[in-house]
Amino acid sequence: MGSRTIPTLAGCLAAIALAAAPAQAQKRYGPGAADHEIKIGTTTPYSGPASAYSAGAVSITAFFAMVNERGGVNGRKLNFISLDDAYSPPKTVEQIRRLIESEEVLFLVNPVGTAPNMAVLKYINQKKVPHLFVGSGATIFNDPAHFPWTMSWTPHYASEGEIYARHVLTEKPDAKIGVIAQNDDLGRDYLVGFKRGLGERASSMIVSTQTYNTSDPTIDSQIVSLKASGADVLLIAAVPRFAAQAIRKAYDIDWHPLKFVVSVGSSISGAIRPAGFEASKGVISAAYQKDPADPQWKDDPAMQAWNVWMDKYNPRIDKSDYYAPYGYNIGFAVVQILKQCGDDLTRENIMKQASHLDMELPMPLPGIRLRTTPTDLRPIKQMRLVRFDGERYVLFSDVLASE
Repeated sequence: MGSRTIPTLAGCLAAIALAAAPAQAQKRYGPGAADHEIKIGTTTPYSGPASAYSAGAVSITAFFAMVNERGGVNGRKLNFISLDDAYSPPKTVEQIRRLIESEEVLFLVNPVGTAPNMAVLKYINQKKVPHLFVGSGATIFNDPAHFPWTMSWTPHYASEGEIYARHVLTEKPDAKIGVIAQNDDLGRDYLVGFKRGLGERASSMIVSTQTYNTSDPTIDSQIVSLKASGADVLLIAAVPRFAAQAIRKAYDIDWHPLKFVVSVGSSISGAIRPAGFEASKGVISAAYQKDPADPQWKDDPAMQAWNVWMDKYNPRIDKSDYYAPYGYNIGFAVVQILKQCGDDLTRENIMKQASHLDMELPMPLPGIRLRTTPTDLRPIKQMRLVRFDGERYVLFSDVLASE
């Protein structure tokens, strides 16, 4: 693997300063790029049922503010245009069209949500706009043969679901499993992977599957039905708002199955705290980044640098929010792509550099590295299991490959 240098805030700033040196190659610009500016766009749910996810865009914005304060990348400031789509696919279509056709951004970074991104996937690829680090682990966002301009960020939902299934088979092989899943590709992908992990036993072990729509006010009736099924394991494939409802309702009706909450719904600030720490005790999830609330990282240089950055640039986001380090890591990766591009800021070169990444980010768990190739655009392929102990998530597994 070669040397293993952990990025810190100081290291990032030094790299940005180096990147500000004049490049010798001839300048080539695509839409949204100029001598002094690079336009980057995203959509995120600042409002609506998945508004907890907006902390990621807020954190990316804060990271770019830090970069700009230090002179930008290769002397160019990053103009990050972040629009609210309320997690509504029709609104996403409207806002993505605005970013590409009116704002003329050079590329898109981390637009959030499976259904919202599905609504614009073909359009973005037809327009040949880099669609980077999509805020979804749906498998369709790693399909370079059909959608060569799109790449995910989050480890794939199906692979994560398989990890949970393997744990159930090991720890509770006679389980009766209930599932509550979002009624879209997010929920379906998790369920596909979970069933794949259970193998031929899936049909006998899963005793009830309930779904919900993000427009639903509550999922109380679904949780009551799952308890009535006799399930002693509960898989919650939901965004934070509904994950919180599922955890809380199960606790309120005195139902205490072994609970799994998928990583995208596991945020302490977005799901665990609203559900209640006592109600959430014992919840299992999967993680690929360090938890700022975990005391084992208190002396970690990258975590210390992140805390300094949070205090100065991102104070409006709670440090316990999953999407604060998430946005920070994405910011590092974007800066690396732009550094590799130099003065060739065309959409084609953005995509070329994004598909040839091999770097260590500051906040992933040890052993997890960002790598992409033209035939596998998944940046992050590994996770570790964690369990909420009533105060924080505690690691309890080795690195698990997400193939």
